[in-house]
Amino acid sequence: MDTATFCERLDERLRTDAYAALDASANGLQVAGPDEIDRAAFAVDAAVATAERAANAGADALVVHHGLFWGEFERATGRIHERLAPFFEHDMALYVSHLPLDGHGDLGNAAGIADALDLDGREPFGTLGDEHIGQSGRAASISPEELRERLAAECGPENGVAMLDFGPEEIEEVAIATGAAADWLDEAVERGADAFITGEGKQKLYHEAREAGVNVFLAGHYATETFGVRSLQSLAEEWGIETTFIDCPTGL
Repeated sequence: MDTATFCERLDERLRTDAYAALDASANGLQVAGPDEIDRAAFAVDAAVATAERAANAGADALVVHHGLFWGEFERATGRIHERLAPFFEHDMALYVSHLPLDGHGDLGNAAGIADALDLDGREPFGTLGDEHIGQSGRAASISPEELRERLAAECGPENGVAMLDFGPEEIEEVAIATGAAADWLDEAVERGADAFITGEGKQKLYHEAREAGVNVFLAGHYATETFGVRSLQSLAEEWGIETTFIDCPTGL
């Protein structure tokens, strides 16, 4: 597939432009590569390790959630140079989707977890400007421990799922915002959520959750954000592109 077409299709499907003013990430094509993409690799993070593994797999492009450029870019020196080198050396493109992939209703990270938990009545969650970065929905009545076990099975975090067991003993309303989204606890409370699922927490989250009476589940930043890139991998396969997934967990 023509590289420009590949990127245009992803941008359109993910509504990349809608998040342009909201996201520090430079979403879309971050590093130019070959004119054609026959094989693409998918990973959570753009790093030397993932880029080299993608190149070794013969990928023409690496598609990730966390890219190389955040905010203004000034110099390709030091660590940035080291991370860029494999792309130039192997003529490999880099495509990035950060918040658009978090919030997408079908392909997003939160959507993937909602699918895995069989949530009904799903709605956008995690307000950011005029957009959203997560989803909420209803679960069949489930205990906090049962939900933790489900998350551990579906997300597979290296260090397990941490739980702040401060909410109801039966969970029905669930709010999800993956990665580092602890700041959206208040919105989860306003939505009447019994459980709030995210990747990693902050110190203040303990007391906030306790005072609000909400169960919080920390299923790992990396582990909660594999769902979106895997969805994009399946989409690329539908377009006739050969793919490979590069699993490079951080344990965080």
